[in-house]
Amino acid sequence: MIVRVLGAAAGGGFPQWNCHCEGCETSRAGNAIALTQSSIAVQSNRGEWFLINASPDVRSQIEQMRSQQCFAAETSSRSLPFAGIILTDAEIDHSTGLILLRESSQPLKVYSPTSVYDALTTGYPLLKTLQNYCGVEWSPLRLEGSILLSSDLEIEAFALSTKPPKYMQAEADRVWGVGLTIRDRSTGGVFTYAPGLAAMDQAMRHRLESSDCFLVDGTFWTNDELPKLGIGTRSALQMGHLPLSGEAGSLNQLAQLKTPRKILVHINNTNPILIPDSSERQIVESQGIEIGYDGLMFKL
Repeated sequence: MIVRVLGAAAGGGFPQWNCHCEGCETSRAGNAIALTQSSIAVQSNRGEWFLINASPDVRSQIEQMRSQQCFAAETSSRSLPFAGIILTDAEIDHSTGLILLRESSQPLKVYSPTSVYDALTTGYPLLKTLQNYCGVEWSPLRLEGSILLSSDLEIEAFALSTKPPKYMQAEADRVWGVGLTIRDRSTGGVFTYAPGLAAMDQAMRHRLESSDCFLVDGTFWTNDELPKLGIGTRSALQMGHLPLSGEAGSLNQLAQLKTPRKILVHINNTNPILIPDSSERQIVESQGIEIGYDGLMFKL
């Protein structure tokens, strides 16, 4: 399989339109690479692409793939270049892009946990709206077992977060965010995607270490990042993200894993690792951990 990072930034992108933090200003000055919002795509050995999360930047992400001839010849003037769309949660930055795909000539094939389906048909009715445009064919993504996306790609969902999106705060007793482990049945390659990691327990460490490569939550450097900058009140942990730094942070734990390739994604615009010459970036890279970027692509 081929894995491509479509967007490596967290919600709002980098630079974020209303933010004047050091990182955003560095990017505007042309000294840090701009990033679109969190999303990846996976291609099977048969050439089928699957979109994982549909960010508000999905149009430009598709065009970037098309400009690099990632897609085979498209037969319809309104074709959708993805055989399916997998949603790991119902957050706005991972689902709003669906509405931009409404002009598809065929129904959108969407896979998600039931909680995500419920949120996107009631609290933020994107799927309900799309039924009146291109249509939606929804399939559940359960936490037990795995499903085949194609003849060679097997996908397993695992719980990451019980934090509901803001518009569904009354529903706090369900699993609202999942990670994905994708296995290539032809090559044996194993890939894990965890864009919203709230904690690192032994089961998670084992899952990541059993993967050939993983893309994992790199949202915040410190737990008090937003309050300290005066642009938010909630801590990283309150938002469902384990910060990178600190003794209990994810960086120390990720560095101990033997996985050949470790890549950070879903990076917030305030995180100093996005600034090329920052000490924080040097710390990450010295641990053998990569900082994801739009267009990063690899094969397993």
